[in-house]
Amino acid sequence: MTSKESLPLPEYSVVVPCYNEGENLRVFHERLFNVMQMTGKTWEVVYVNDGSTDDTAEVITALGEKADNIAYLNLSRNFGKEICLTAGLDHARGTDAVIIIDADLQDPPEVITDLIAAYKDVDTVYAQRRSRKTDSWLKRLTAFVFYRVMVGLSNRITIPPDTGDFRLISRRALDALLSLRERHRFMKGLFAWIGFPSRAVLYDRDARYGGYSSFNYWKLWNFALEGITSFTTVPLKIATYIGLITSTVALFYGTFLLIRTLIFGNSVSGYPSLMTAILFLGGIQLMAMGIIGEYLGRVFNETKQRPLYIVERYVNNSKKWD
Repeated sequence: MTSKESLPLPEYSVVVPCYNEGENLRVFHERLFNVMQMTGKTWEVVYVNDGSTDDTAEVITALGEKADNIAYLNLSRNFGKEICLTAGLDHARGTDAVIIIDADLQDPPEVITDLIAAYKDVDTVYAQRRSRKTDSWLKRLTAFVFYRVMVGLSNRITIPPDTGDFRLISRRALDALLSLRERHRFMKGLFAWIGFPSRAVLYDRDARYGGYSSFNYWKLWNFALEGITSFTTVPLKIATYIGLITSTVALFYGTFLLIRTLIFGNSVSGYPSLMTAILFLGGIQLMAMGIIGEYLGRVFNETKQRPLYIVERYVNNSKKWD
């Protein structure tokens, strides 16, 4: 009989980023365990606690004491979802594939069997929502606009619409992904940037099991801004074109005023039109400076060369699978 000490590295790793998910983790882990046991593959789950303020750390520790295939990564503070996910992927040891899923049970663990079934001749199998009917009209509208804008602005990169982080990626795709170490990370874009053959699996997203989402509309706006500025310089070009068009219009208008003055004499300019022109041009300039500032700030952060995250504690109960 083969002992666990002689077994190879797990074939599959399941990476689960967690932020204040203590209310969901026990139910999530039970459902995940049942699904992964049916695959017939050796597997591990890597939980990443992203500076949670609830009992997430305690729950994961308790789960790890009862199982021998749990790795637990505790970050020193809250670094954000994208960095948290990167930390988990850095510590995933699956030799065949890695599965990414959130712990809030909006993405049903049972869909993992569909991802594995579709994992043939491709490197990425991503879960794509059939519809967004459970979202508010505003969220549906903003999601529709965001994905279409990203497709229009991204250079030779296609980000599948209505697709989150829930996916399965091959080991070679993961190794390629981990070679990208920029600090401002938009994971959906990075998944698309590395390329490799991919396939979609349609699924229905459930309601959140417990707790509240940490994403509000302000955070979603910043998330969209991060995605756009991380993968295209088109906003800089747009600012240039707007400035060029505004300058051209101002030149023609100035020429018109000069000719009119020479022919009809000088007339008193209207105060409202003058203020409108000043405010319009000032707004254009501030907008252009803001766009430039967004890109300059990202360059500044990259040049500091700080680590993406700091690990406070790493416990790997699945090391016996080495």
